[in-house]
Amino acid sequence: MKIGIITDTHFGARNDNLNFNDHFYKFYDNTFFPTLKERGCNVCVHMGDVVDRRKFISYRIASDFRKRFINKFQELGIDLHIIIGNHDTYYKNTNEINSMEELVGSDRFKIYTKPKIVEFDDTPILFVPWINVNNYDESIKLLNTAKSDIVMGHLGISGFQMHRGQISVEGHEKELFRRFDTVFSGHFHHKSDDGQIYYLGTPYQITWSDYDDPKGFHIFDTETRELERIINPYTLFNKIFYDDTQEDYNNHDFTQYENNYVKLIVVNKKDLYEFDKFVDKLLLADAYEVKIIEDFSELDANNVSDDIVENTEDTMTLLEKYIDDLDVTLSKDRLKNTMRNLYTEAQDLEL
Repeated sequence: MKIGIITDTHFGARNDNLNFNDHFYKFYDNTFFPTLKERGCNVCVHMGDVVDRRKFISYRIASDFRKRFINKFQELGIDLHIIIGNHDTYYKNTNEINSMEELVGSDRFKIYTKPKIVEFDDTPILFVPWINVNNYDESIKLLNTAKSDIVMGHLGISGFQMHRGQISVEGHEKELFRRFDTVFSGHFHHKSDDGQIYYLGTPYQITWSDYDDPKGFHIFDTETRELERIINPYTLFNKIFYDDTQEDYNNHDFTQYENNYVKLIVVNKKDLYEFDKFVDKLLLADAYEVKIIEDFSELDANNVSDDIVENTEDTMTLLEKYIDDLDVTLSKDRLKNTMRNLYTEAQDLEL
């Protein structure tokens, strides 16, 4: 049996921003659902964080979600299993009040708030929704006793990248999952694995942290135990590093920036006339937004003191050094992790 796997769809991210909704549904209409149908996937597992906001969702987002996502599974005859993630729950200490049972209803699809073994073609798979104080004992018990080689869940495991370059220092230890052959998980948005535990990542770009990070969904074959990744061909964020000392921009392809958020980072612009022509063409490319960032690289380095150059550091390095110098009893690794998250959120607010 071939099972479609998707996770961290975060419907409602960026509130009611139509650009993001178009970005999401273009992927579903042209890639996700056609692929499931072509590959004969009669089952799909969503591994959590179906929606973005824990407390609310707009009527329009809810309507589009039902019509263009949820109803599609019924139309195609695909059995949908939803494992509750932390963004799907109203309270942090229980999964029992959640957006999926309110928006979708457990009478239409299978929704998992507690761990459970589910069989597909005689292949038992342990489903583990977001672990909190309400289901902790039951989750740990099944993780230690379940007669299954495979886990699918929404898990926070330390040592994996949340976004590219940002490693989680909190969460469950890998040792908790040692008895399983394969663990598939949602929660972290960057796809990574250690050969046993697989974080599958978001199906599309949501924030600037996803820039240049391939996205998609997966198909799992229960017979061969092979996991196939289907790449999402659509991007939302694009950067241009403009340097007219290294590249001729007369034949530059501007069509790639249509329906994208674009940052034009100026490295070198020796010919101001050609740069202005480039910017004019870029602004006509029908991008959602264009931001021009001057990094002043054209300034002569000889005019900058060696001491300044040698000690120049990026923001996160400065923050981490500051934390290292603090005289506190708090976990400095956890503090650094919190600062990384806040720094990433602050960058995302640019949109």
